[in-house]
Amino acid sequence: MRVFVTGATGFIGTLVVRELIDAGHQVLGLARSDTGAQALVAAGAQAHRGDIEDLESLRSAAASADGVVHLAYIHDVSRVKQTSEIDGRAIEALGAALTGSDRPLVVTSVVGIASTTPGRLATEDGAVLSSAVFPRAIQEEVMTSLVERGVNASAVRLPQVHDTTRSGLVDYAINIAREKGVSAYVGDGHNRWPAVPVSDAAHLYRLVLEAGAAGAKYNAVAEEGVPYREIAEAIGQGLKLPVISVPSEKTAEHFGSLAWAVGWDFPASSKLTRERLGWNPTGPSLLEDLAQRFH
Repeated sequence: MRVFVTGATGFIGTLVVRELIDAGHQVLGLARSDTGAQALVAAGAQAHRGDIEDLESLRSAAASADGVVHLAYIHDVSRVKQTSEIDGRAIEALGAALTGSDRPLVVTSVVGIASTTPGRLATEDGAVLSSAVFPRAIQEEVMTSLVERGVNASAVRLPQVHDTTRSGLVDYAINIAREKGVSAYVGDGHNRWPAVPVSDAAHLYRLVLEAGAAGAKYNAVAEEGVPYREIAEAIGQGLKLPVISVPSEKTAEHFGSLAWAVGWDFPASSKLTRERLGWNPTGPSLLEDLAQRFH
């Protein structure tokens, strides 16, 4: 299969490209720069110059492919609504190029969309938040609209994706700890964040591309919920900083752009994903990777 991959030179995309090529697929990767294009060629892929705001470029590349994996996203927690809307337009453009065929489109979403009730285990088939409440829900809203028009689209929902160099939103917490001189959690810190090693997430993208069902959502969750206090303690130990509790009314003052998430309790399950696709994550835990990160 010839697969167009957006975000092909990114943290997850680099491993998805490798996973696809190792499985015998041909990869056409989106590249924003000459450096990115060179990296793709060196990895054994072809490069397609453009970015996710160049909708015509996305459409033309998708039209030339047998399937699409959409990973590109502008990561900026200070303007989530704007970046989500940009992503929604990109997904619409990719889907438009695949309309009338059975060629798969794998969209990237986040497990937070299914956290309709704090503390309740989010599942693949449960209720979801709307984009009016949770801006990144626009990704699945557009996907659902495409499925209703006959596009073979499905979604991979990501939690905190990690290795020994990066850890999703945890990276923002690390930067805040360095800036403030303390590693903090909110209240008792018992709220939980789900997580997955990046290698396992990359493997799931290939499984969904090859065998995913139209309209299905797949939770890329290896750990259902890591207590945030343990994350803060790992950061404090790694940076050799004190670990403190911040009262809920001081969350915005201390955490700034991360305040919306840092006290959120959103455990998530991947039981149905494992059953439906035979996915079995085997990588290290989030805390194990954090421990290695600071060595």
